[in-house]
Amino acid sequence: QVQLVESGGGLVQPGGSLRLSCAFSGNIFALYTMAWYRQAPGKQRDLVASIANAGNTNYADSVKGRFTISRDNAKKTMYLQMNSLKPEDTAVYICNALGPSNYWGQGTQVTVSS
Repeated sequence: QVQLVESGGGLVQPGGSLRLSCAFSGNIFALYTMAWYRQAPGKQRDLVASIANAGNTNYADSVKGRFTISRDNAKKTMYLQMNSLKPEDTAVYICNALGPSNYWGQGTQVTVSS
């Protein structure tokens, strides 16, 4: 059973930065494409960025040039470096592992506000 544990969320001012982490356990990390989703109150869950085991990445248009997704296969951890944060980036950020099965973390709150 795969477990995903997110960390790194918090309150940050507009223009600031945060780094999210997603720790993976319970299976072979390399089998999974990893992704970050986000969900704001009253809105649907949207893909933020994804990264395949080979390192291929994909980003939502709204975060291109500001966010960077990465993974450390030795540490079984995925990261999301978020720069130039905007109030509209406020959401719960949720880690996803897509492979032989599909798994979700519990999420970490990111609030961008002055």
